[in-house]
Parts: sequence; C-alpha cells; structure tokens
Amino acid sequence: MAVVISAQTALSTAANTKTADLVSGTYQFIGKGKVTLAAKGSATGMYITCLVGGIALVNDQPIPYTGTAGTISVNDNIITSQVMNGGRVELYLRNTTGGALTTDVLLLFEPA
Repeated sequence: MAVVISAQTALSTAANTKTADLVSGTYQFIGKGKVTLAAKGSATGMYITCLVGGIALVNDQPIPYTGTAGTISVNDNIITSQVMNGGRVELYLRNTTGGALTTDVLLLFEPA
C-alpha cells in the first residue's frame, strides 16, 4: 500500500522562480521501494525535478500540459514510477513563464 509523501493542490509558483523543497516531515527519508510521481500543470512552462538519495528520477523536465479540466490522476498524469534504494526525497517545481502558474502534484511511496 502506497503512502503520500507530498501532495500539492493548485500550488502557485511565481513567474521565473523555483519552489523550495516540497517534501518535509515523516517521509523526507525513505527506504527501498517504489516512488510514483504524478503532476498536472495549469499551462505549459512548468518543470519538475524529483531526487531520491541524490539520484534524479526526473531532472528539470517539463510537465506535459493536457488541459486544465479535471483532477490529477495517478493513472493519467504519471511523470515517473521507479523502484529506488531509498534516501532523502526532494521535489521542486520551476516556472519558466512570465506569469504565475499552478500545479497539482502527488508523490507516492510504496515500501518494498
């Protein structure tokens, strides 16, 4: 059974900025298991980075824009799903546009 490491709904990121680390608390450090990242941006121009134990699962890659209708879905909006040895989890968003954008993000962990 997966646990939620980080969940953000309509997280606003200002123009041309990068967020602070979006992972803190209980699941900032994980053991071996599957990490699944799903994200949905409000427009093109949002980039995402996810690191586990210093290894980039996604390194400053664009979040595919599929429209703003509907909610985030682990089935439809997966960015990556990978088994990792564990370590510190880090998650960042970067806005490359001239205006504020919102993003929904769901980061899950399933212990091995």
